Amino acid sequence: MTTAETNKPAEPPTERTRIKRYHWLAKYDQETINAIIDAGIVCQIGYVIDSLPYVTPTNHWRIDDYVYWHGSSASRMLKEQQRGIPVCFTVTHLDGIVFSRAAFNHNINFRSVMAFGHAERCDEDLKREALQVFVDRLAPGLWDYARKPTDQEWKASKVIRMKLDEVSAKVSAGLPDEESEDLASNLWAGSIGLQLVQAPPVPDPKLRPGIDMPDFVKNFKYSR
Repeated sequence: MTTAETNKPAEPPTERTRIKRYHWLAKYDQETINAIIDAGIVCQIGYVIDSLPYVTPTNHWRIDDYVYWHGSSASRMLKEQQRGIPVCFTVTHLDGIVFSRAAFNHNINFRSVMAFGHAERCDEDLKREALQVFVDRLAPGLWDYARKPTDQEWKASKVIRMKLDEVSAKVSAGLPDEESEDLASNLWAGSIGLQLVQAPPVPDPKLRPGIDMPDFVKNFKYSR
């Protein structure tokens, strides 16, 4: 992590997390890593079961230096992961397309995080606390507004977490890297930024008359 005392950039926590390809895009500081994780709602979890590789998209959230995901108590994925098998957690945001004068130099702008570790199952108390954090992360106030889970619903859910010990980020936000001879051409180069667009709320047609839209919906803003 960068410090005021040394003013040196953060170093990778392990050699496994050291970014070698396009290493100048690497980010190892906690602030950048947490911001990329927190800006996303969907992650990908990689793991191996019976010698077969799987990559499962799922929802995630972060509490301090742990990243969490959840699912059904019957989930084969979670049953295996809670045993402590190695997992790989990734989050990626697509931020733009970069157009070059040379076909080989077209690129994309993005932010990504990759973390390695071993997941663990949250006990009942931690599960309930963590799921409340997840729900309110989607929209502050949503947990208190909605009907609370029944005992059966609690039993049917499982929460897994992994400590962010081995983690790195990669960020590309530039313009095309051009060869000097290509700069003299009459071809256009530049970039187009991309972002998610939030649509207006759509009320459930089964709503009873007179039910007002809650403030957390009116004020909802997805920011990435």
